[in-house]
Amino acid sequence: MFSGIIEKLGKVSSATQQDGALSCRIATGHHDLALGESVAVNGVCLTVAALPGGDAADFFASVETLNRTNLGSLKAGSVVNLERAVSMNTRLSGHLVQGHIDGKALLRNITPEAGAWKLEIDVPPALSRYCVEKGSIALNGISLTINTMQEFADGTLRIGLTIIPHTWEHTNLHAAATGDAINVEVDVMAKYVERLCQPYLKP
Repeated sequence: MFSGIIEKLGKVSSATQQDGALSCRIATGHHDLALGESVAVNGVCLTVAALPGGDAADFFASVETLNRTNLGSLKAGSVVNLERAVSMNTRLSGHLVQGHIDGKALLRNITPEAGAWKLEIDVPPALSRYCVEKGSIALNGISLTINTMQEFADGTLRIGLTIIPHTWEHTNLHAAATGDAINVEVDVMAKYVERLCQPYLKP
């Protein structure tokens, strides 16, 4: 479990795809990772598969993971958001994030706004019902607040978010460009509520 508060920016040293899966090595900035530890990479919960030395850690992403996330675009030199799992005495500064990506969104616009940045992101139709104004969403592993919502005829939802300078500088959003795929994890509480209510919504 994570909180969506990015701890470090990691740099990909190598990324190799084989049989639809990905093996990558990341300079994490952490020298005390443990083998088997969970680390959120761009919001994706991955397991430390090897520790080759220094702050480097090796990770493996399956076919399912690559189909649902933007990790398939990683290459040497890519910058990724990193967060280690929360502990029981950790302050929950963001929101409950599982590291289980629901899908990919499309970054439409980045606009400077009063010292901050406004992002507009198109969320896939299948995920739009879990989004509410002033609700939480995790984008590339970052806990953010939805400020505005605009629905289109095809079911796509365009959400607007404000990125403050600290978040801009300490996450990989500053390296993002219009057209990039962004990992999305909606609030898991919304999915549980929907599931629990289904028996009562049947005619």
